[in-house]
Amino acid sequence: MTTPVMLHARGSFRTEVEAGPHRFVLDEPPEAGGGGEGPTPYDMLASALGGCTVMTLHFYAKREQLPLEGVDVKVTHDRQYAKDCADCATQSGYIHRFRVEIALLGPLTEEQRQKLFSVAARCPVAKTLSSEIKVDEILLS
Repeated sequence: MTTPVMLHARGSFRTEVEAGPHRFVLDEPPEAGGGGEGPTPYDMLASALGGCTVMTLHFYAKREQLPLEGVDVKVTHDRQYAKDCADCATQSGYIHRFRVEIALLGPLTEEQRQKLFSVAARCPVAKTLSSEIKVDEILLS
C-alpha cells in the first residue's frame, strides 16, 4: 500500500490535505457554498490525470531519446446520464468523461508524435480511471 493521504475538515467544505510532506487545501467555489480557497476534488482528479500523462510522456521520451521538449495538457471533465451515452457499456447512473488534450513540443517527427500520443493513454492514473474501482469506506470510532 501507498502512504496514506490525510484530510481534515472542520465545519465547511474547506479541507486541509496532507500528502506525505506536501500540504494543500481543497474547497468548493463560492457559488457551490465553499470559500474558493483551493481546487475542487474533481479539479484535483483532473490534475492527477494530466500530471500522470505528462510524466508518462517525459519518461518514455527520455528512455527512447526522443526530442520532446515539453508537454502541455488540458483536462476537462463532465458527466452525462449513462442512458444518453451511445458509446458506453453502462446504461444506469452517470458516466464521467475526461477529455485530455495533449500538445507535444519539440522537433518530433509525425511518427514520434503518434507513438507518444499512444503512450499517453498508458499512464497509470488513466488506466486506474478506466478500470473497475472499489472504494472501501470504514467508519472509525
